[in-house]
Amino acid sequence: MGASADVVMTDKLGRRSGPRRQYSIAEKRSMVEETHVPGASVPEVALRHGVNANLLSVWRGLHQQGRLIEGTSSKQTALLPVKVSMPTLLPTEHVTVRKPAAKPQGVWMEVEFAGGQRLRIHGRVDRAMLKDLIVALSSR
Repeated sequence: MGASADVVMTDKLGRRSGPRRQYSIAEKRSMVEETHVPGASVPEVALRHGVNANLLSVWRGLHQQGRLIEGTSSKQTALLPVKVSMPTLLPTEHVTVRKPAAKPQGVWMEVEFAGGQRLRIHGRVDRAMLKDLIVALSSR
């Protein structure tokens, strides 16, 4: 059955050390269809083919959703190029911090850094984003 007949390599502790077996869509569909035969069970079919029963159950779900058809392989998914860059922040010498005449109403937060810089946030604050922002500003 093609690539599914590969030998599984393991290390001294029995953990997988080689490449994983790859099953074609046709092989997956064939195993799934075997589970629909009256009297057949997912664990029996999985054991017969040397496949984990949980994996076969996942394939059954994909088949039920109509996603286990030829031409839907993840290898055919087009990826778009992405460029990740850090936003450039102005040096602190160019930032003017002004005190408002009155404290803002509602939910707000103010962080004062050792250099005297202040960061004021109005509204709800996402903790993870705030942590990342403080780390980024503190390292400048």
